Amino acid sequence: MIELTDEMKEAIGNAIADKAPVIVSYADAEGQPHISFRGTTQVLNTEQMAIWARDPAGGLPSAMANNPRITMLYRNPTTRLSWQFFGRGQITSDEAQRTAIYDNSPEVERNADPERKGAAIIIDIDRVISRGQVLMER
Repeated sequence: MIELTDEMKEAIGNAIADKAPVIVSYADAEGQPHISFRGTTQVLNTEQMAIWARDPAGGLPSAMANNPRITMLYRNPTTRLSWQFFGRGQITSDEAQRTAIYDNSPEVERNADPERKGAAIIIDIDRVISRGQVLMER
């Protein structure tokens, strides 16, 4: 059972301010792995996370059509918190969800896309690992 905690929500919500941005990995249509820092990563609810991708035609949004699998790594060396989140992402066109994800992104990230042209990605979490131990799994 997946039940993302308040501690996870708070830590990931403060990741940019804490200088510990989330690293996201995905594979493109050719199967090539990619990793990138994603400052908009957020806990949406107890089973889902979300990302605002500024470029809707960029690598991460484009990859969702062929391979929705995403892995996210949060690590804060100061607090020594570390989690890996494994899930499946999809782009949402629902305007209420898009608005919530955009509005919950850090201001510095919103300022990089003031016209809200980006893509809102919702990730259904399947597994959470910390220090090699499975904490929760669907």
